[in-house]
Amino acid sequence: MTWVQRLIGWSLPLLLTLMPVSAAVAAADADPLPRLFDRALLLSRAGDPQGALPIWDQVLEIAPRDAAAFSNRGNVRLMLGDLEGAIADQTHSLELAPNDADPHLNRGTAEEALEHWSEAAADYDWILERDPSDASALYNLGNVRGSEGDWHEAERLYRLAADARPGFAMARSSEALALYQLDDLQEAERQFRNLIRRYPMFADARAGLSALLWIRGSKGEAESNWAAASGLDPSYREADWLLQVRRWPPRPVADLQRLLALESP
Repeated sequence: MTWVQRLIGWSLPLLLTLMPVSAAVAAADADPLPRLFDRALLLSRAGDPQGALPIWDQVLEIAPRDAAAFSNRGNVRLMLGDLEGAIADQTHSLELAPNDADPHLNRGTAEEALEHWSEAAADYDWILERDPSDASALYNLGNVRGSEGDWHEAERLYRLAADARPGFAMARSSEALALYQLDDLQEAERQFRNLIRRYPMFADARAGLSALLWIRGSKGEAESNWAAASGLDPSYREADWLLQVRRWPPRPVADLQRLLALESP
């Protein structure tokens, strides 16, 4: 799995509905479009972009004005690392269906992968101007602001995303990590512990709490939480993954590396 695939795993949706097809055509057994669309969508959702791409190509040969198919093919291209192709497909989808929000979200994800922060922010802002409580756009915009170093604004956006979608554990954990970066360790610890209480198998909160406890000198509890976190997801051992894919702030990443090196706080 490429780093792009790991990146989009956090936030990338697929359009799940067919664009309108006449009832007569849809009912005809000879018409391949619905079957092709469903097959391409199944492969996309199963994480098989190489299998899905040629089928999306076939769908678009038959239905070259299908906005959903363009957006879904763009998602597949993103999974394959074709970032410019992904942006082109999402843009084409928006030309066909200018009021759809999902292509903006998907294009923003590709723009983030290219570190085109202002373009990604513009796509997320487009969504939020129309729906200020869109949790995915709030969360992704928080990632953009964090990448730009504005952790105060990132913390605010993560909080709004978590409030907008109850159970959005990754948004709440990102809020706690931003608080950690901003030196509000007491509130960050409280949120990590609340998340672990609700989701004992949630590696992100356990890893964040591990770093915080280590730097505070609570080594035994830090090591216990780290054993659980690393067992649930070994990716948390990788500083580059934390910074570039999971998008942790730099301070908790540095503190977690101190734990791994068994450096004294």
